[in-house]
Amino acid sequence: MIGDAFGALLGEAAATGAATEVVERDDGFVSRGDAGRYLQGPEFWAAHEVALLERARGRILDIGCGAGRHMAALRDRGADVRGIDPSPGAVAVCRARGLTAEVGDIEALPAGPFDTLLLMGGNLALLGSPAAAARRLSAMAAVAGPDAVVLGSNIDPYHSPDPAHAGYHRRNRALGRPGGQLRVRVRNGDLVTEWMDYWLASVAELETVLATSPWRAERVEGGPFYSVVLVRR
Repeated sequence: MIGDAFGALLGEAAATGAATEVVERDDGFVSRGDAGRYLQGPEFWAAHEVALLERARGRILDIGCGAGRHMAALRDRGADVRGIDPSPGAVAVCRARGLTAEVGDIEALPAGPFDTLLLMGGNLALLGSPAAAARRLSAMAAVAGPDAVVLGSNIDPYHSPDPAHAGYHRRNRALGRPGGQLRVRVRNGDLVTEWMDYWLASVAELETVLATSPWRAERVEGGPFYSVVLVRR
């Protein structure tokens, strides 16, 4: 049944401290992971993601905030931060944690201006695809202040030794898509989300879409899980 499987998963993780995330890919590949990571503080993050928080300032918007792990870290520093997520259950978890969140997504951003836009925790993949990325990067610029920054991270998918991933990359390219453009959905019990495009892009692929966008990369660190700081052109 189509429903808020991701929100149900986060609610379970927040309530019990233990939940398994099940993600289905459109070629039938299924992965499982610990959903507790969506609640973990900075002590569990990659060092380069922790460093990103030092650049967050002013009015901050966390896009795809999930259970609010990045908002909580910033809130504890006294920051003015709010989040959006398409999952009502995720928003409910954030609010239960005393965080400011509302239902929304990267295609429906709240009115700005914002000084910092967050796409951390791999959320640069929410750019979706090259075509969608052009549109979404422009939409982010429309709600950003003149000196705004985007703080984000992603995974370069081409370092995986798993042949199941390499085969998927070849399949995508045969369909005219980037190798790492995933089409996925989350399962939780009898609930399943709608399919969504989630683009695991290499730094070179990201730079290609940035070249015609209002943003440029000021800093890139880490790899294959990497973080970026984007600034206005």
